[in-house]
This record gives sequence, C-alpha cells and structure tokens, in this order.
Amino acid sequence: MTVERFLVEPEPLRSLYGRVPDLIGIRIRSVNLNRRGPAVTLRVDLPSFPEMAPQEWIDAGLDTVQCQFQFTAVERISLIDWAPPVFGTIETRPLGTERRMRVTAGGGGLSLNFTCSDSVRVAHVSAFRITESGSDDGVHLFMSKLDARRHTSLPGTEDRTFYER
Repeated sequence: MTVERFLVEPEPLRSLYGRVPDLIGIRIRSVNLNRRGPAVTLRVDLPSFPEMAPQEWIDAGLDTVQCQFQFTAVERISLIDWAPPVFGTIETRPLGTERRMRVTAGGGGLSLNFTCSDSVRVAHVSAFRITESGSDDGVHLFMSKLDARRHTSLPGTEDRTFYER
C-alpha cells in the first residue's frame, strides 16, 4: 500500500508529481533512529524525476528528487540488515482501528520493520544531480523556502534540525 494515504501534508510531492509516487524502486539513503520520538526517518531518492519540476531545477540540470519520510510513535522495530546502497521498497499497512500501521522497508541490503502512528511527515524535498557513482553530494535545491535559505547541499549528519525534525 502506498504511503500517500498516511501523509499529514502530501502537497509538496503532489505539486511535483500530481500524486505521491509509489515507493517502489527507490534508493534508501539513510535510516535515522531517534529515541526521543521514538521516530524513524528514512531519506530516499524518489523513483523518477517529476514532469512538473520547477523550472529552476530543470535549468540547473538536476535529475533526482530526494525527501525524508518521518514515522513517529515507533514500536517493535527490527533492523536486520543495513548495507548501502539500498534499492528497495517502502510498504505501509494499516493495523486495526488504533490509528497505527506496519511499515516494511526492504531491498538488497536492508530489512527494516516497525509499527508506528498512521501519520507520516514528508520533509526536506530537494533535487540534485546524481553522480555516476550514485552519490548525492553537491548542490541540492530545496522546495521549502526555509530549507533553501539554510542549505545549498545536504548538511552533515550531526545537524539534528535536518535529520530529526
């Protein structure tokens, strides 16, 4: 099942794609576990570049869209494997009537399962030009005005405001 039905604010992705893309065949770049949430944040490259990309992205020659999905009130987490680069899928399935869901993220090099709140936040939507090696180093143009003001590339993993909120 797609994550779209669980997104709190899907508009950034809908404005680019017309809908939220299925999370199949994506590159899962990072898994951030935050005990204070408890939360899991997945940073991913979406499966295709949008036809309705901002002209600024097209003019800059960017070809990949990246974002973060944050899952909160996480329980029963199981992380069996993490060997990036990971190409895989994120699947969601509602659990009963308690506004909870089961999330499974997997592919070659990753096996992650957990239950969480059925409210998912999408954040830090950006575009960049992927390198031949698959790296996302370099210039990122962010959709959010605040992100665009603060960042021209991905911040280091110590930047808690970027990776944990």
